[in-house]
Amino acid sequence: MIVGVGSRGWDHMTNQPVFVLGEELQALERAGFETEAEFQELLARHPRVLDFGSLADGRPLRLVLVAREMGVPTSTESAPAYWLDHLFVDADGVPTLVEVKRATDTRIRREVVGQMLDYAANAARYWPAALLRRSFEDTCVKDGRSLEEAYGELLGDQGDQDDRSAEEFWTTVEERLAAGQMRLLFVADQIPLELRAIVEFLNRQLRQTDVYAVELTQYRGGGDLRVLVPRVHGEVATAAKSPSGHRAAQRTTRADMDAAIASRPDPDVRRTATALLDHAAAEGRLECGTAKYRSMRVYYRASGRDVPIATLSLRDDPTKDDLSFAFGSITYHLGSERAAAFAASLPTLPGLAEKLEALPAKGYNGWPSVSLTALASEPTAVEGILSAIQQLVGDQE
Repeated sequence: MIVGVGSRGWDHMTNQPVFVLGEELQALERAGFETEAEFQELLARHPRVLDFGSLADGRPLRLVLVAREMGVPTSTESAPAYWLDHLFVDADGVPTLVEVKRATDTRIRREVVGQMLDYAANAARYWPAALLRRSFEDTCVKDGRSLEEAYGELLGDQGDQDDRSAEEFWTTVEERLAAGQMRLLFVADQIPLELRAIVEFLNRQLRQTDVYAVELTQYRGGGDLRVLVPRVHGEVATAAKSPSGHRAAQRTTRADMDAAIASRPDPDVRRTATALLDHAAAEGRLECGTAKYRSMRVYYRASGRDVPIATLSLRDDPTKDDLSFAFGSITYHLGSERAAAFAASLPTLPGLAEKLEALPAKGYNGWPSVSLTALASEPTAVEGILSAIQQLVGDQE
């Protein structure tokens, strides 16, 4: 039996026992984890001990395991170079990267921070939606858990819908990774002061990424009785972040997009945005975005699958409206050669050309974007983009 006890109000952890009162009083003594593998297995089986905070709509946070020992590559062509201890995700599509260390491991003081930042940087580049989804579903199979139950926990009422709900969810996770919207959790049975200071510093500097250190103290009693006492460091620094760093999920409909387009003063911008959406609706499909601004993803059928090609985003500030291309997913689904050909076929536009030139060094991953203003200023640019998309999805391996 395992009992979890919250301890965020405790100012100091001691070696004093914890008392459980049943028919009689039982003292539980503080005990370390025998191995790091035991520690990791506990978190994989019981992620509730890491649930703190809430979702964008106020519901309690519930982390769901995507994979244990999640591979982290450093290019699209390479095998994983690193292995993250745990990857979790919540119902808002926010990924949570977890590294576990025991207090006896000296790397918990500083080295683990560089390790985690390395994981996060490469995950943002090389974890496309399809890989994340497959890892999650493989984990469900290994754990003997039905996909219907698992997706019901993540998608709620949408869990009974067809494959599109799951695909949309994992594309949202990919987008959050690319934007740096993630949680980084350092979990240990004792958090040293050096790590606490680094966590608080990172939280003050990073606008989109939340960083926490979770001290998970274990107490053991007679039989199999165990008490787990989590204590979270970094929440104060996270709460002090500006509101622009907070996530507010919403689902954008085509009507929402049309209303936003109609409010744009430039008729060329209105024509460009409408043409992009109309083409996707006729030749592919549109998916509701879940960002805090209005957005829609465009999918096209290629090589027997629906591939996310781009996202059209309409911001509160119209000068920041843009079209971004999902090269991570394009590369994953169709291969780097077709991604390279697609990049070469896109129109040369101000602000986009230099981003496309940087793609080979990134393994054709990332989200190069072009502003709608720049796109609308070139009379044939939108036709060029649509032609490039048709060529991409028309090419068969």
